[in-house]
Amino acid sequence: MHDIRAIRDNPADFDAALARRGVVSASAEVLALDEKRRAAILAAETAQAEQNKASKEVGAAKGRGDEAEFERLRALVAEKKAEVAAMTAEAKALDEALSAALAQLPNLPDASVPDGADENDNVEIRRWGEPRQMNDAKEHYELAGVQAGMDFETAAKLSGSRFVLLRGGVARIHRALAQFMLDTHVTEHGLEETMTPVLVRDEAMYGTGQLPKFSEDSYQTTNGWWLIPTSEVTLTNTVAGEILSEADLPRRMTSHTLCFRSEAGSAGKDTAGMLRQHQFEKVEMVSITHPDQSMAEHERMTGCAEAILQKLGLAYRTVVLCTGDMGFGAVKTHDIEVWLPGQNTYREISSVSSCGAFQARRMNARFKPADGGKPEFVHTLNGSGLAVGRCLIAVLENGQQADGSVDLPAVLHPYLGGKTRLAADGSLI
Repeated sequence: MHDIRAIRDNPADFDAALARRGVVSASAEVLALDEKRRAAILAAETAQAEQNKASKEVGAAKGRGDEAEFERLRALVAEKKAEVAAMTAEAKALDEALSAALAQLPNLPDASVPDGADENDNVEIRRWGEPRQMNDAKEHYELAGVQAGMDFETAAKLSGSRFVLLRGGVARIHRALAQFMLDTHVTEHGLEETMTPVLVRDEAMYGTGQLPKFSEDSYQTTNGWWLIPTSEVTLTNTVAGEILSEADLPRRMTSHTLCFRSEAGSAGKDTAGMLRQHQFEKVEMVSITHPDQSMAEHERMTGCAEAILQKLGLAYRTVVLCTGDMGFGAVKTHDIEVWLPGQNTYREISSVSSCGAFQARRMNARFKPADGGKPEFVHTLNGSGLAVGRCLIAVLENGQQADGSVDLPAVLHPYLGGKTRLAADGSLI
């Protein structure tokens, strides 16, 4: 959400920033609504003052025995009361219209974000590791050792397309990855492990920007709850409506949850395998920070996600998203793309975003400065640390052997009871 006062003070700067995201002359509509809203508020306040004045004079007229003046003033009070009610209702409607208009506008990009139209204009920052090259590399679902434990047909019978059922060794590797990620973030990166609900109210989805603009991308139950698309929603909203102490910042959290998305990518794209699913698991990171610390925290969180891939020995590259590819609520986003030999390319496995005060303003999440100043909005950040299913794909494809078995990263061995390989028959050995 944007600050209407900032737009009012610098409409040209606001329009110039949003124009970088393809939104043209956004200030005109919101400022017109704001002007009408303020005029309605002033009119209501004026009518209220006139009603109050007339109410006081009614008694005086009655005391003087001036029946004519008494009746005139009593009628005026009734008239002003009706005016106040109508004008207050109009002001409320205009305020809601203004909030709705502001809620549809994306966040302003940071000055360091490159301009661009789409993913082709993203800028690579760095690479780590040597992409594994092999003859006749297979995709994860083609590997003999994987096929026994990755069942799309049964999942489709149960739920339809874009679902998967994992069994045996593959399921255990998936679980091991999530545990490894959580343990690393908690013990090495200082994040607080948090178990959250996966069903939330409208307010939570609104607070992080999923509503109202992206309602069709999520699932809603018949009694009104929403299934979270990521625990960014729940973790970030833990501070909704709160005024934190500056000493409480930064607040760093991580959570492993199921995630649900009704929009699972472009139609006809990535339909094979488990790259895009309606239901998946993710280890999420969220930080609540002081505004002065948010950009440094963005770099820190990116490093936390990269560390998981480094420990797994998976080659990756990190890119900064251009203005045309950024998410709705982001000020700046880093995407981390892991190397998949089966596709012979890098694919996204994590997005780490700084949202500035955009979400905090929607949630009314603030902190009290240590110097005793007025409460200020916190800054919020979120990032995958990592998407568990996509990490499973990367481990399987990068560890694949000619016989269909998979050598597993050493850091996972303790989580697998000392097993080091997924055999060609799907068992762990």
